[in-house]
Amino acid sequence: MSAPGEQFEPRQTSTTEDFHPDPSKSLPLPPNRQALVDDIIALYSCEPTVRRVERYTPDCVYDDQFVYANDRYKMAGQWFALPKGFRASKNEGYEIIKNDPHLIQFKNEQSWTFKLIPKTATVNAIVSLSLEPESAGEDSDFVRVKYHKDQANDKDYSHEGFAFSFKKWQADNVMKLMESREVKYFEKDKSAAKEEVRRYGTGDGTGNAPKKDF
Repeated sequence: MSAPGEQFEPRQTSTTEDFHPDPSKSLPLPPNRQALVDDIIALYSCEPTVRRVERYTPDCVYDDQFVYANDRYKMAGQWFALPKGFRASKNEGYEIIKNDPHLIQFKNEQSWTFKLIPKTATVNAIVSLSLEPESAGEDSDFVRVKYHKDQANDKDYSHEGFAFSFKKWQADNVMKLMESREVKYFEKDKSAAKEEVRRYGTGDGTGNAPKKDF
């Protein structure tokens, strides 16, 4: 098996904050990779299933503005918690901008409607899926993800400070509060191989996040 998910982190600082997708420019994907992206979009759209969460390796990492989950058990807690916090989540469109042997990137636009307040927030982000080498090939029936990064602005994450401590703390604890059979199915993954969080000091080039033009 390949190394733990922490070793598959993509690092990048964007030259722009405009992540609005243009689906007409989306790169074509082979069927096995398109099926992966379809499942990821369904997860974002508050439609979690065990099979869709199995798109991640047990030692995966999920990294966004609010969450740092470093195994599939914690990841499952996040995806199955979404429908409890949001009345709806609608995908407004996405654009595949990179389809490399071990990396898929796309611009994604998602509208989130909260349950407790009558408000909808639309977020544009760059989603980077670092793929498990063993399942990334053309002949694979089930491509899986090692590191899922969701960036909503031009800067990458430093993995330092209070904000990071909070997003890791909530990811470490949400799944413990859920009674979902689906989440408990992944409890076996809490012992998956993992490494210490990689800390970078900043989210720009000095923090190993080279500039890229999206």
